[in-house]
Amino acid sequence: MISYQFLAGCYDRLTCDVRYGVWADYVEKHFRKRPLPGNTVLDLACGTGSLTREMALRGYEMIGVDQSPEMLAEAAEKNRGIAPIEPIFLCQPMEKLDLYGTIDACVCCLDSVNYVTAPQKLARAFQRVHLFLMPGGLFLFDINSPSRLEGLDNQVFLDETQDAYCVWRTEFSRRSRICSYFMDIFQLDEATGQWERGEELHRERAYTVAELTQMLEQAGFREIKTYGELKMRPPKADEQRIFFTARKEAL
Repeated sequence: MISYQFLAGCYDRLTCDVRYGVWADYVEKHFRKRPLPGNTVLDLACGTGSLTREMALRGYEMIGVDQSPEMLAEAAEKNRGIAPIEPIFLCQPMEKLDLYGTIDACVCCLDSVNYVTAPQKLARAFQRVHLFLMPGGLFLFDINSPSRLEGLDNQVFLDETQDAYCVWRTEFSRRSRICSYFMDIFQLDEATGQWERGEELHRERAYTVAELTQMLEQAGFREIKTYGELKMRPPKADEQRIFFTARKEAL
């Protein structure tokens, strides 16, 4: 089962409750805390490009990177003709990030960091982000907290629209600290009127704040801070989503 190969076609419909405008507002709050070196922003693990689009419409020069060709196809179509600058999209895994030039900020949202289940690969991803950031540039990402992922163990969820239906169950392994999402997805083919069925497996690793802070420091980041879910305050003890910001040291 390959993640996002089947889900890509109905991802936006099943996640219509995600308020990308609110996420973009939050990202810009951090951008305004200290001026960025410039206006080029990387949306790492951009998925179908909804946040990319929101930021591009606000005048940022956007680069979207994702390792799923299917998700990127949706992103490219969604962002076609966006003004003032149409985003560009690259198909790459995080740990092999390779850009044509430097960036002024990187955002990696909706717990995409958790999806990198091998700590060594995540450490390399942080190093690659640091490499392409301009001095003084900002790296912002969020994670599902360990307590949230542990609490998902043995849960069953249902998402449905008129033409898409997804049932998913979760298992959390305390030994590997990985939460697995087993998905059965049904999508209506409008041309035939028939329902198509797909299966996908998604996995997220529970990372602690201490582990991620150490990875960021080893990659060369400084001024590492954590925040509550879409908040400008430190995370609470029971916070379900934690945001990180880190800067590349200015020259």
